[in-house]
Amino acid sequence: MDLETEANNLFRKLREATDSKSLLRAHLTCNILARLKCLKTKFGGTLVDCIRSGVENPESGVGLYACDPDAYTTFAPLFDAVIKDYHKVKKLDHPKSDFGDPEKLDFEDLDPSGKMIVSTRVRVGRSHDKFGFPPVLTKEDRIEMEKKSVEALQKLEGELKGTYYPLTGMSKETQKQLMDEHFLFNDSDRYLRAAGGYNDWPTGRGIFFNDKKTFLVWVNEEDHLRFISMQKGGNLKEVYVRLVKAVKALESSGLSFAKRKGLGYLTFCPSNLGTTLRASVHIKIPKLSASPEFQAFCDKYNIQARGIHGEHTESEGGVYDISNKRRLGLTEIQAIQEMRRGVEAVIAKEISLGGGKSD
Repeated sequence: MDLETEANNLFRKLREATDSKSLLRAHLTCNILARLKCLKTKFGGTLVDCIRSGVENPESGVGLYACDPDAYTTFAPLFDAVIKDYHKVKKLDHPKSDFGDPEKLDFEDLDPSGKMIVSTRVRVGRSHDKFGFPPVLTKEDRIEMEKKSVEALQKLEGELKGTYYPLTGMSKETQKQLMDEHFLFNDSDRYLRAAGGYNDWPTGRGIFFNDKKTFLVWVNEEDHLRFISMQKGGNLKEVYVRLVKAVKALESSGLSFAKRKGLGYLTFCPSNLGTTLRASVHIKIPKLSASPEFQAFCDKYNIQARGIHGEHTESEGGVYDISNKRRLGLTEIQAIQEMRRGVEAVIAKEISLGGGKSD
């Protein structure tokens, strides 16, 4: 089947899914289809690669994946519209990256009593600028990208120094242990599978972590690289400073990451652009979470509440994952400060409702 015919068939199927509320369906018009359906990126990616998952899964929220970094430019009429809608911004004018001065942060432990925050995590996604995203990658690409990533990770020193564990050849025991610790990723997401995210699984994929398991890197999961800094308790400063140190060390070790002016750092899914930074705490808030104003309270502070096992999951014992909602249109230090203020407000509100006490 030729490219134009396949694009037309997918578009027809998308229009027939009248119950779909995806951003892809909302913004892929006949005119945009006609302009983009026969174009190819410099990595060989096509519009078909970008929309296939959203067509096969009409209940998708976004429904659009970038086939490679160049997709954000080649298919800009579609991507820009979806990005503005998802991120609730009128202009795509993301500022220059700024993590702030780690020596001058005005926050430390958000829960010194240790009664409410179970753990803290900050993560960012990064993409190699010389490789495409899953739909266009070959098996050889994945192996080469893994090699370049591991070479850089093995240069890390001090508390960041660690070990890389490739998925290929990993024993069942190691795999189970890492899954139980919520460190390891798997191939169970049907949206990613439809987008080509699990092609050649598990080749070229693995996990790196330091000795204390407070710094992790996922290699070739959804994104090329995902850096994660985490620890028990509420010391956001320690977690954030560790992540900043790792990002800067890896950038200076020869890795070059994909960016676009106005969009910041580029990743596979347009929902995660700009800073790509997600800072979160697992926090015990049984009183506030039971309140009818919980959602409105979170919206007021630009924070998002999820179950502790991720989006669309339920809370366990009043413990929620609270994170910053905005990633595009602000700097990294602004994003972390927004999350910090939100968590502080959540703690204050929980205490005012009679919560925040030891079990």
